[in-house]
Amino acid sequence: MSPDESYMSQALAEAKLAFARGDVPVGAVLVRNGDILGRGSNVKTIDPTAHAEIQAIRMAAESVNSWNLSGCDLYVTLEPCVMCAGACVNARIRNIVFGAKDPKAGASGSLYDIARDVRLNHRCAVRGGVMEAACAELLIKYFRLRRAAGEK
Repeated sequence: MSPDESYMSQALAEAKLAFARGDVPVGAVLVRNGDILGRGSNVKTIDPTAHAEIQAIRMAAESVNSWNLSGCDLYVTLEPCVMCAGACVNARIRNIVFGAKDPKAGASGSLYDIARDVRLNHRCAVRGGVMEAACAELLIKYFRLRRAAGEK
């Protein structure tokens, strides 16, 4: 198993925790020099920033006592949205590695490309498709169950 797959497996474990809670199954881990500094999963709450990436970024920033997360790599099961890609840029994250693409809201190459926008003062390298099938499968299962239950 490659390092990318190993860390994505950790992010997928976070996504499975969210699934078990009935939350949208997205998980993230933030890594620096082989150490996981932050973990997160989507949380249903009144807080619109309660995305997996934001949870992991907050935990990592607290862990290193700094907003500057240079040298860190974010592994997330779904391509980051505009908010999360912007947070990665602002936190100076080095790499965003994601599993499944998000053609409706992805901001790291699909719909937008905020993470690599040359007009910004920092850019993140982006790699997608790591364990894509496993990441997508969990999301598909979640939304099928919601539709079957009559939820939107």
